[in-house]
Amino acid sequence: MDLFNSALGKNITFVRPAYFIISGFIGIPHVKYYYVFLFFVYIVSVLGNTIVMAVICLDHNLRAPKYIAVFNLAFVDLFGNSALVPKVLDIFLFNHRYIPYNDCLTFLFFCYTCISMQALNLVALSYDRLIAITFPLHYQVKVTHRFMLSLIAFFWVFVITVVLLAIGLLTRLSFCKSVVINSYFCDHGQIYRLACNDRTPNSVIAKLLPLVILWLPLIFILFSYSYIGYALSKVATVQERVKAFKTCTAHLSLVAIYFLPVLITFSLTGNIHPNARIINLSLTSVFPPMLNPIIYVLQTQEIKESVKKLLRIRKQSKITVK
Repeated sequence: MDLFNSALGKNITFVRPAYFIISGFIGIPHVKYYYVFLFFVYIVSVLGNTIVMAVICLDHNLRAPKYIAVFNLAFVDLFGNSALVPKVLDIFLFNHRYIPYNDCLTFLFFCYTCISMQALNLVALSYDRLIAITFPLHYQVKVTHRFMLSLIAFFWVFVITVVLLAIGLLTRLSFCKSVVINSYFCDHGQIYRLACNDRTPNSVIAKLLPLVILWLPLIFILFSYSYIGYALSKVATVQERVKAFKTCTAHLSLVAIYFLPVLITFSLTGNIHPNARIINLSLTSVFPPMLNPIIYVLQTQEIKESVKKLLRIRKQSKITVK
């Protein structure tokens, strides 16, 4: 408990700034074109994820528990990008770099919650593939709608609790020197390093957050696919192995797109230039939400067939009206 005494003491006056300043890129000419590019990526993301959510809602054939996780992933992608990109555009394209203290913490909450939920959604989908391939006869019993809804709800409660804990510890910090955040959004690591009082609890939570929302989910996913590979190695024919593996390609693509850039950034934290870090993190934040619906529509046969069926119904209804 001594670790937290300085931050959670009795009657401590905390010096909180009226605002923070988001620095963004340093010394890059014509950087506004990059933010315009992020805007077009955001538009594609909104359209793609809205289509996936609409297709799952409209097609009664997509009522398997797996699609609860897919729907939640599309919702998180849409919500997360909508929380991040419009605010980033407002800050840098319209030069509103001064962001009030409370607004900054709110901005941080939504960004970190959605980024964390993306990883945990991939855990839910990997569990679905693990049971479907290794225990196909028990799939209907083990992966039910109630189970998947409960799992997703637990992930939401867990992530919100952890992020609120991190933000609560930030409110125990005093800022008496610089208020410039060297990032493109209200980044937790950049904020707590600006504090002039004891920031040990914040440093601890900053090390635990990647472990809980990145490394543990990745370890579970790797374990799942290692076990799936072992199970497939026992299958008699190559055709059956390929058929089973094809059901995992969409999910594996999402895992690679999400985890690789984030892990590279976190692994090179001390050696990476601030501009490179901003580019890496911003692309990691906006590209997976754009690519996820494209990958699922192209690589998931059920969604592909559902989109075709809905387009045929719409075409026939237009012909009937005419």
